[in-house]
Amino acid sequence: MGNREDLMAGAKRCLYEKGYGRTTARDVATASGVSLAAIGYHFGSKDALLNAAMIEAIGEMVGETLGAVVNAANRVSDDPEERFAAVWDGLRTVFTEHRGLWAAQFEALAQAAHAPELAHAFAEAQKEGRLGLAALFQGLPEVPDTEEEVVRGSFYQTLLAGYAAQWLAAPELAPNGRDFLRGLRLVSGSVFGPAVPSPPATAR
Repeated sequence: MGNREDLMAGAKRCLYEKGYGRTTARDVATASGVSLAAIGYHFGSKDALLNAAMIEAIGEMVGETLGAVVNAANRVSDDPEERFAAVWDGLRTVFTEHRGLWAAQFEALAQAAHAPELAHAFAEAQKEGRLGLAALFQGLPEVPDTEEEVVRGSFYQTLLAGYAAQWLAAPELAPNGRDFLRGLRLVSGSVFGPAVPSPPATAR
């Protein structure tokens, strides 16, 4: 790899191990085996490098893990409720394996108001992520970019962000897949009322 690629790899390693706010330019240079001057030459600043590394690392995490979560959930059952619970349990595993990056994302979000490029990158990632989550929970490889799927994905995205925050703060208190399924039933019942049973089929 060249210096630029080495810097990206080192910055991603620092994000996992030290987080966004505590990573210094010297940390990145040491992890990369590249001089401090190379950061300015290739990226302009340490912050610009970390921002680029953050977005790339998120994309890698999503690409590596979401497909595995979908396949595992589909193997559990064809039943939508069982798959719904299995997806959340699969995402819990993703949090465990990539805890450092999830924590770094929350740190970076707190800085996004002062970093327009980072805020824009996060916004674009959220747009793409909505359709990805809509597909994930339906057990599909992809879904069309329609208003319905965007709304569906936004709902899951909001749940996911809250879940990540709970898991980072107190993993032992974060809900599992069955908890999510029960919560969905309780909320749906309180908003829409109890489900009306379907009428019996008419004999022919």
